[in-house]
Amino acid sequence: MESCLKGRVGEVLLPGDVFRLARTETTISLSDPEPDPLRTQKVVCGPGLRRDGDHVVVSCKSGVLKHKQPNMYWVDSQQRRYVPAKGESVIGIITAKSGDVFKVDVGGSEQASLSYLAFEGATKRNRPNVQVGDLVYAQLIIANKDMEPELVCIDSSGRANGMGVFGAGGLLFKVSLGLVRRLLTPQNEIVKGLEKLFPCELVLGMNGRVWVRAATVQKTLIVANLLESSENMTAQQRPILFKRVADGNLQIKKEGGRERDMESE
Repeated sequence: MESCLKGRVGEVLLPGDVFRLARTETTISLSDPEPDPLRTQKVVCGPGLRRDGDHVVVSCKSGVLKHKQPNMYWVDSQQRRYVPAKGESVIGIITAKSGDVFKVDVGGSEQASLSYLAFEGATKRNRPNVQVGDLVYAQLIIANKDMEPELVCIDSSGRANGMGVFGAGGLLFKVSLGLVRRLLTPQNEIVKGLEKLFPCELVLGMNGRVWVRAATVQKTLIVANLLESSENMTAQQRPILFKRVADGNLQIKKEGGRERDMESE
């Protein structure tokens, strides 16, 4: 089966595509609570693939089949609808206060809950200063179809570790989930190219939300537009676009239809 999957790497899969596993082989799902370390040489099913018994793997979304050495496979899609998953770090928007719990919009089918005690240093007397409309970077600790998603802004040792309320003076926008995963990979070419153009702060949520802040409002908007444009560009097209922006030769259309140069400051 692994050889069968390898033969389809880079091809487009559709929901329902089936890959049959030899009787002597098995699979590992990333959703397994405690995967057996002795089975690390077996096929690992990532997002977009699911097991149907021990000997069949079925595609559950459309996209391009990807492979990572030695044995991990997943489907890379342009999905924009977010389905909460335990352990993922997301950018949420505080929508309401309900007693000791904040309601947070994470882009899923229902809002998540965030306790006021789930912040570093928070106690019953020392409550965090969180207001409706604030942005929070948090981690999902509960996420399944039968329960309301639950967030925390601390790690297992009680430290914030970069999580909490943020977002003053920046810009929040939404991209596809596939682009966020690409941006989060180590030494990503898009992120490295943006760092050379404009030094900026960048926060990426696995729910497809991106927050960016550069030195000026104009540079912040340029970075946001470049990130959105990079999604559908090839590796050869992106450096050309970044060079045009750096040289101040990129033209953009104003609302009136006239064109002007996007001058880098």
